[in-house]
Amino acid sequence: MRMTDLRGQQLSRSDLLKLVPRAAMGAEVAVERVRPLVAAVAEHGEDALREQARDFDGVEGHALRVPAEAITGSLADCPPEVRAALEQLIERLRLGSAAQVPEPRETRIGPGAVIRQRWQPVSRVGLYAPGGKAAYPSSVIMNAVSAQTAGVPGLALASPAQRDNGGLPHPAVLWAAALCGIDEVYAIGGAGAIAAFAHGVPSIGLDPVDVVTGPGNVFVAAAKRVVSGLVGIDSEAGTTEILVIADGAADPRFVAADLISQAEHDEAAASVLVTDDAAFAERVREEIAARAPRTRHAERVATALAGPQSAVILVDDLETAVRVSNAYGPEHLEIQTRDDEGVLAGITDAGAIFIGGYTPVSLGDYLAGSNHVLPTGGTARFAAGLGAHTFLRPQQIISYDRAALAETEAPLLALAGAEGLPAHGEAVSARFEEEGR
Repeated sequence: MRMTDLRGQQLSRSDLLKLVPRAAMGAEVAVERVRPLVAAVAEHGEDALREQARDFDGVEGHALRVPAEAITGSLADCPPEVRAALEQLIERLRLGSAAQVPEPRETRIGPGAVIRQRWQPVSRVGLYAPGGKAAYPSSVIMNAVSAQTAGVPGLALASPAQRDNGGLPHPAVLWAAALCGIDEVYAIGGAGAIAAFAHGVPSIGLDPVDVVTGPGNVFVAAAKRVVSGLVGIDSEAGTTEILVIADGAADPRFVAADLISQAEHDEAAASVLVTDDAAFAERVREEIAARAPRTRHAERVATALAGPQSAVILVDDLETAVRVSNAYGPEHLEIQTRDDEGVLAGITDAGAIFIGGYTPVSLGDYLAGSNHVLPTGGTARFAAGLGAHTFLRPQQIISYDRAALAETEAPLLALAGAEGLPAHGEAVSARFEEEGR
């Protein structure tokens, strides 16, 4: 991992935004590449999806809609220990997600004047599960359980067709779908899947959705940007990121293992360490050099850690480390310091935050009870991770009786007149006119 030394520099937020490591390909480049793919699905539907499956997944002639019996039947091949782990994940996530559903509230503005606040789920959601270098049954569960907890009645799932599974999505994705009770599953991947959710594909029974969610690479994130506005999206969740704030009190073995764990996702994955201790930084680099070659995806890890998106950043103090992290806006932030809570107090921008040496990001990926579908590429500075709240819309229900409305008539007429909209005031006054006028 390359070293970036920021010690002794007085850097503004603007400076930090330019200095933090990022992947070489930006979203703008990816948007231009996926825009024609989205347009093709919008115009040609199933034909475009089959062409893209042939070109990108190497699969032809498969059923784009997965038969229901293939979904439920997949559980016959699910190892018992994996099924037990998936069921535990579902149980823990339901508990964590339930806390994200606000209670209805009623506010009395005055006698006879009431505003009720309710949180209404969307009607239909399209859930995406990647299927590239790894299968992500956990992502299926993260999406599905959050939507179900919110009360969404219609769920559709898409995941790329696999050549070695007869054109079906990865078996593990089907296991998760079956355990979550999802019976509408499509063997569609990448930008085409996002386009299909947004525009619908009548020939395979896929109706358009209201919201598209789920993780994916930069091209999936770019496709979400293209369809945003036609449908809602959770966030532009692209390639994974981890940023660790650590000082000399942290265990270099833990930090090295965590940086490697996220680097195994993808060659473009970002692993960043920010520390005020140069000696500690060297120990972490030595641990990485020793551990990375022994991991299963050593070549992928090596590429990710050597890329421009990964770095060890040296700073003067932990206050500066916090400023670097907030400018970066990491998907996953780990804090392993002598004063974790003190560091946390300064953090404003992160997708999910993991405190202490025994709370690795991989815990959040699976069994923490939190959601691992999180904003990447700096979007954590203004976007939130997936949760039950993603699928809920706050709605205000207003109810005034005659006396309560009468109290507002004079000030309302004044405001309507000031804005040059007299009919607004007349709509109130009409309710107090004598009948027959």
